[in-house]
Amino acid sequence: MRKLLIIMVVMLSWSFGVASEAQARGVDQRQEKQLLKSSQKRERHAVKLQHQNMKNSWKNQRVSNSTRLQAKHQMERDDRALRERQKNERQDLKDRQRALKENQRAYGS
Repeated sequence: MRKLLIIMVVMLSWSFGVASEAQARGVDQRQEKQLLKSSQKRERHAVKLQHQNMKNSWKNQRVSNSTRLQAKHQMERDDRALRERQKNERQDLKDRQRALKENQRAYGS
C-alpha cells in the first residue's frame, strides 16, 4: 500500500512537470512567431523608407527618365525578393514547429 502511494505521488508530480513543459514549448512557439513577424515588419518599413528617400533625392537633382525607370524597376524587384524571402522564412518556421510537434507525439515527451 505504501509503495503504491509513493508510485502514485511520483507519477502525479511527473505528469505535472510534463504538462507545464509542453505549455512552455507552446508559448515559445508563439513567441518565436511573433518575433519573426515583428522583425519582418521592421524590415519592410526600412525598405519602404529607403525607397521613399531615393524618390525624394530625385526631386533635388536632374535625373533622366530612363534612370528613374531603371531605379523604379529595381525597387520593384527588391520588393518582390523581400516578400518571397519573408514568405519562405514564415514557411520554414511553420515546418520546424510541425516537425517538433510530430517528434513530441512520436516520442511522448
